[in-house]
Amino acid sequence: MGTSEVSNPFHMEAIKNLCEEYKKYNHIPSELYESFDIKRGLRNQDGTGVLAGLTHICNVHGYVLNEGEKEPVDGQLIYRGININDIVSNCIAEKRFGFEEVVYLLIFGNLPTQKQLEQFTQLMSESRELPPNFFEDMVLKAPSNNVMNKLARSVLALYSYDEDAEDASLEQEMRKSLQLIARLPNIMVKAHQVKVSHYDGKSMVLHPLVPGQSMAENILSLLRLDREFTPEEARLLDICLMLHAEHGGGNNSTFTCRVLTSSGTDTYSAYAGAIGSLKGFRHGGANINTSRMLSFMKEGIHNWEDEDEVAGFLKKILLKQAGDGTGLIYGMGHAVYTKSDPRALILRENAMKLAQGTEYEAEFKLLSLVEKLTPQVFMEVKGDCKSVCANVDLYSGLVYRMLKIPEDLFTPLFACSRMAGWSAHRIEEMYNNNRIIRPAYKAIARKRPYVPISKR
Repeated sequence: MGTSEVSNPFHMEAIKNLCEEYKKYNHIPSELYESFDIKRGLRNQDGTGVLAGLTHICNVHGYVLNEGEKEPVDGQLIYRGININDIVSNCIAEKRFGFEEVVYLLIFGNLPTQKQLEQFTQLMSESRELPPNFFEDMVLKAPSNNVMNKLARSVLALYSYDEDAEDASLEQEMRKSLQLIARLPNIMVKAHQVKVSHYDGKSMVLHPLVPGQSMAENILSLLRLDREFTPEEARLLDICLMLHAEHGGGNNSTFTCRVLTSSGTDTYSAYAGAIGSLKGFRHGGANINTSRMLSFMKEGIHNWEDEDEVAGFLKKILLKQAGDGTGLIYGMGHAVYTKSDPRALILRENAMKLAQGTEYEAEFKLLSLVEKLTPQVFMEVKGDCKSVCANVDLYSGLVYRMLKIPEDLFTPLFACSRMAGWSAHRIEEMYNNNRIIRPAYKAIARKRPYVPISKR
């Protein structure tokens, strides 16, 4: 069905009628989920996730069970047994980039030696080039208004450029995963440049790769028209990459990757599916919504430092009287973290340093008030006393804007980082589980006879 057919009023009227027909027969009463003890969203009744597997890779810890009830604790994010706070703080203290070290740790299971890290960083740098004619055929000739969709299509298209695409040996799987981690930022920036040229009427600027750069330096170098950036900016982006690299096997995109992997599908199909999952506004796309919520607040609040006025606006958001009308305060709350999200704490501290004395300082303070006031406002409006903490999305959008990263790259940048975690989980799924993931759904349709069409 072409574009003209989709917009045809006759067809749309027919589709509306079909939708009404669908609604008649497909509603599932919410009480049935409770009566059949359905783990809706693969979650238990207390909100905890259903255990679906074992992993060495990551532990996301946000509460303890005390006599069967969730008890809030400070959040911890553990990569291969090592606290993310220790990894980030060490890299900050030594003023060095850490994303490549995190990739190595997540995939191979151990911290690299200095020599191993140097060799690995060189390997990643040399793997960023795209196959001959790939950019022209797959990106330039097929512009997309959404970079996430372009990333998914591009990853899927790389299958056709790989002679060993169906080779599932450990060596080939490792090669494909590392290549994709290295190549995805290159694809992201090129897709963005084609997008702004084709849809926004702006100049398309394509820079050559600079050998030896870290992933963070590479992204800023490719993205900025003058290629200029400060060491502080690059290290802040590197922190973002480390924090977004992995978040356990149960997050939606990683679980998507593991589900697809369990079916025996190829590397490129599994990662393209994970990108599609991350695009969703309930998952990786939340960072864009947080940035847009901040815009609503800046317009609707006269005094950004007045706690009563800020709290009043937050109440309006919860009551669907302000913001985007969803009733959601983006950047607040998490499925696992209760008292704190360690990623948010790290980003807040480092964002504050970069924001001080700049035009972004007032916005940072406004977000800090959102973090401070939301639990109280949530209690007043919803009557719910559960712990509500800031998640990583509250500050990531501001950090990206301070780094002059366009809004339409917020979620694609998340994907570039999370490729590391997806790779680790896909490889672990392939070589440990060997069983297709197949949960069950309770069928509730009553049996009925088939009625011949002449008698309907």
